[in-house]
Amino acid sequence: MAATLQREALTTTRAERDQAATLVADPRSAGHQPFGLPDGQPMPSELSDLLRKILVAIAAGRTISVGPLQDELTTSAAAQMLGISRPTLMKLIRSNTIPAHKVGTHTRIRMADALAYRRDQLQAQEYAFAELRAMEDELGLT
Repeated sequence: MAATLQREALTTTRAERDQAATLVADPRSAGHQPFGLPDGQPMPSELSDLLRKILVAIAAGRTISVGPLQDELTTSAAAQMLGISRPTLMKLIRSNTIPAHKVGTHTRIRMADALAYRRDQLQAQEYAFAELRAMEDELGLT
């Protein structure tokens, strides 16, 4: 029987957060070796980067949620994840802002495409906020 990965929220102790911060700052510190596989082979850089991101979050005291995500989302699930209404999502799909495909008569969105849209929206918001701050500074409103 194949094992399935269940979603699990991990909380950490202060000692674990300190250890994570130490590893992030210097992976070779305190006798620790860089991430590697059990057979002594170096870990592929993509996996090493993923573990580093997890350690950075742990060091910052964040709660980590580990679990599989679906490859495809219904329009209702995608809209909820993006924090928009389903009709708004359908407009974005019709305008080809978010790629989608049909499964029978149902529209589906790849998780990667929904996450890319969310990332792009956050970047656009950060840029707009930086522009607003620059205008405030220019006008002496700060």
